[in-house]
Amino acid sequence: MQARHPERTLEVWFQDEARFGQQGCNSRVWAPRGSRPRAPRQAEYEWLYLFGAVCPASGQSNAWIMPSANAQTLQVQLDELSRGLHADHHMLLVLDGAGWHKSHALRIPDNLTLLHLPPYAPELNPAELLWRELRQRYLSNRVYADLHELDQALGEAWHRLSDDPERLRQLTNFDWIQAAVDSHHTGRNGSPDTS
Repeated sequence: MQARHPERTLEVWFQDEARFGQQGCNSRVWAPRGSRPRAPRQAEYEWLYLFGAVCPASGQSNAWIMPSANAQTLQVQLDELSRGLHADHHMLLVLDGAGWHKSHALRIPDNLTLLHLPPYAPELNPAELLWRELRQRYLSNRVYADLHELDQALGEAWHRLSDDPERLRQLTNFDWIQAAVDSHHTGRNGSPDTS
């Protein structure tokens, strides 16, 4: 990667999408011992998609709430990630193998390279942890009257999470990611990589 872009600083980001719906989710709550707390649960079947990307090293993030998940909606995020990069940086964007991630309709910006994870390996994508965090800490045990209210709640939840880069680093900066980035920068023998 660095050999193809020797003049640029490499940023490693991870991307994923998740569906959030009016059915919402329930999570544990504090309650007196022996009691059975009640939580609301909706039966509507409308939903939105949150496209999220995170840089584990810095805690920077980017997200878009979309009505569907496809190549066109992914393109919006890719273009925004590209515009947000410094001119002397290049982004390696790691993502799963969803069909729209490999679509021929995608126009990959010159300052981004996509790296697809192997199939059936969500544990390799730290962006997956963002969804659990949002659902458990910000969006559970709630009822959304309509998609507008869900959109507002999802946007507020994302802003609360993304306003805490340290929390994003704690959630996503796995040891193996840091080791891979460090070995890339120093080379296999510990000396600086000049390739």
